[in-house]
This record gives sequence, C-alpha cells and structure tokens, in this order.
Amino acid sequence: MEIGFLRHVQACNNVELPGDRLPFRIAAAQVGWLKPDFAARLATFPEITIGTDGVTLADGAALPAISRQLSDAGCYRWRREEFDIRADPGGPVLARLDRGALPTFGVLAMGVHVNGLVRRRDGLHVWIARRAANKQLDPSKLDHVVAGGVPAGLTPAETLVKEAEEEAAIPASLARQAVEVARIGYATERAEGLRRDLLYCYDLDLPEDFLPYAADGEVEAFELWPIDRVVQTVRDSDVFKFNVNLVLIDLFRRLRLI
Repeated sequence: MEIGFLRHVQACNNVELPGDRLPFRIAAAQVGWLKPDFAARLATFPEITIGTDGVTLADGAALPAISRQLSDAGCYRWRREEFDIRADPGGPVLARLDRGALPTFGVLAMGVHVNGLVRRRDGLHVWIARRAANKQLDPSKLDHVVAGGVPAGLTPAETLVKEAEEEAAIPASLARQAVEVARIGYATERAEGLRRDLLYCYDLDLPEDFLPYAADGEVEAFELWPIDRVVQTVRDSDVFKFNVNLVLIDLFRRLRLI
C-alpha cells in the first residue's frame, strides 16, 4: 500500500496495549483500559476495587452514576448519549456509559459508516459531508454522508437507518438497502483518550437525482465527488476525519483502485 494511504492506517493503530494502562473489569469481564492517574480517581468509589490484576467494578449498574460524578469533576465532557458496554462486540451488555467517557475508560465503541455511492455515466461518485464547525470532535473535517456511533439499545443496522434520516434526510426505505461490506477495528490514542472502535461499514447506492441535506445541523454541507478526487484527497491530505480514511481506503481496495 502506498505510504500516503498507509499513514492513515498507522495513525489509527498507534497504541500497544496494555502499555502503562490497567485492565478495567466489570465483574469478571474485562471491558477497558485505564491510565494509572484515572484508576486512582476510581479508587475513591466504594464500588470499585484495585488490585495487582487491575481495576474491578462489581456491578455495572453503578457505572452511570460514577461516570457522571467524574464528568462533573472535569475528567471528560458529558455528551448525553449512552452506549452499551460489552467485553466483545457479540457479548452481553454489562453496563451503559456516556459517550464522552468512553475514551477515558478505554472501552469498546461501535459505529456505522456509509459510503454514499452514485453510479453515473461518467463514473462512480461519492457523497461527501463537511462536519459542522461547532462539532466537539473534528469540526469542519470531511466525513461520510452518514456516520455515527451505535447508541445504547440499538443495533448497527438500526443506527444506520436512524442516522441516515437525521443526518442526510435519507428515507428509511432507501437506507435499508445499504449493504454491509466490512468491519474495521482499531486502537488509537487521541486528545480525548483511547479510542477502541469497531466500525460497521456499508455501501449505499443512491439515485442520481437524490440530494442529501443536513436535517439535524451536524453537517455543514454535502458535495458529490468523483471517486478519483476522493482517492487523491485521502492519499495526499488529512482533511477527512481520521477514521473515515480507513473506510474509504477499504472502498478503494475493493474497487481495485489501489
């Protein structure tokens, strides 16, 4: 793979675990990784024990209240959106945690990314979104036509339909035609903490006359780009949101463009 593409893959896999982090467990199941200073904060809660083998919360039901107190103390921003916490993607839900706390606890988060494709006579085109300038993370970066985290209680497929309508005004009947094409996992150190994400990636063919628009204000604008422009931009710049690059690189590889 060319270095222009490979650097995005490396940037999203820049953490070796455990490193200096401690395992975080709910009962017997390991769900996350904690920095020592944050583990010391958790030690002040009676529901949590710290031993030589890591940090353990006996009952996941206590996690929302603990995490809210830590947010109020300035450990991270509260996002008002809960995610299900699991030891692995197919495992049972062990707790719920606000989205803003996920990187600090180093837990697994799931998201959906949709390649919005338009097949025209002059070749394949891709819908590109520009994130709103007031977004907390990666403001004004380029993004997929639809992308978002999987909130508590929803599956990736259900999240796709929800986000498609909210972010791009794509009707549910059309969004359900999306085809899952890949799952991409990574662990990366970012300003907000440890991102351990699993992205469910979809291709969605959109009609030539369909025009997405930002229904919820999270997107500043949409543009339809020829695929060659998308390839060149990913290869030569960092204007796309960090994890969008991985999903697009997967698209390029499947199309045998790289």
